[in-house]
Amino acid sequence: MSRSINNWIRWWRRLLRRFVSYGDRPHPTPPLAKGREQDLASPLAKGGLRGVKQWLLLSLLIIAIASACSSTVIERVPTPASEASLAPCRTVKHAMGETCIPQNPQRIVTLWMSTFGNTLALGIKPIATTQSLGEPLPKYLQGKADGVESVGTLVQPNLEKILLLKPDLILSMTRPYLENIYTQLSDIAPTVVMDISTPPSSWEKHLEDVASLFDKEQEKKQLIDQYWQRIKQLKQALGVGVASPKENRRHHLQVSVATVDQNYGIYTYGKKSPIGVVLNDIGLQRPSAQRGDFFTKSNISQENLSEVDGDVLFLSHWGGESGKEVLEKLKQSPLWQNLKVVQKNRVYFVDAYNWYGFDVLAMNAVIDDLFKYLVNTP
Repeated sequence: MSRSINNWIRWWRRLLRRFVSYGDRPHPTPPLAKGREQDLASPLAKGGLRGVKQWLLLSLLIIAIASACSSTVIERVPTPASEASLAPCRTVKHAMGETCIPQNPQRIVTLWMSTFGNTLALGIKPIATTQSLGEPLPKYLQGKADGVESVGTLVQPNLEKILLLKPDLILSMTRPYLENIYTQLSDIAPTVVMDISTPPSSWEKHLEDVASLFDKEQEKKQLIDQYWQRIKQLKQALGVGVASPKENRRHHLQVSVATVDQNYGIYTYGKKSPIGVVLNDIGLQRPSAQRGDFFTKSNISQENLSEVDGDVLFLSHWGGESGKEVLEKLKQSPLWQNLKVVQKNRVYFVDAYNWYGFDVLAMNAVIDDLFKYLVNTP
């Protein structure tokens, strides 16, 4: 800023000297009309032409300096979004319209854990994500997300912290509480709102959307191929599809999946849930109450607790310590003790993040659990 002002001053000084020297040259002065002699007493007249030029040039100098100062200040206070808009970008369509995103974003913030997981799986490490209040990162992400910042929760992202991180891309989703802050997010950085239905569609669809956004089609194909390869290995280990009923003994296992939550009580998972899709891909059977074309069924009463029964039960809980308390209370119930899966000691406690996830890393964690408890456990 000071260099710009000094340049202006030097230029105007040279111009001023030129005009002043020109004004000092002798010029013929016309005779004054009678009665006009008194006009010479005015300050402006006393300076003559030289004075007029000096005042005029001084005024222009002040205006020029003020203009230089104001333009310099404007240039030095860019917003993160305006800086990002100057970089090469490509336009993508999303749930809230169109956004020009960087060609190769380096500082990505995700506002949904499953978007974070799929982005990570595609070989791109975001700098921050939201997570459940008071909960650590899911176990299946630990070791893969070192240095990743937490920016609040899904329902209440910390806008101030996001701003301080200076992201060059924000990945949001279609939920009212996030759509309401779309303008604020867009002021921070280019923001893409991914279309996630309620309840969400399959984990594979979300992986495809994230891969398309980052032009990672080949990486997506490899991840899906690896998933199906693991499904095939698990089916072989379980004897699913073999001709001999003796070898196919585990194919007829009825696999129950349930979660305990302080707000929704006990709920089970239907065919439309991600875990329902995985179990169907393997070819495992479900209890009759969990074969419906639904996502989850919540608030199962104690009287209907038989709906969670099966040959094996994968049970999880949400809500930190409060969720654990609900789970412990359930385990003390006589109706719980009467379940055949409890009596056979085939209840396996698993991480809810894995079994309720919508990203390929979570699905692989579920397959790990199925190998552990259905293949490697006697």
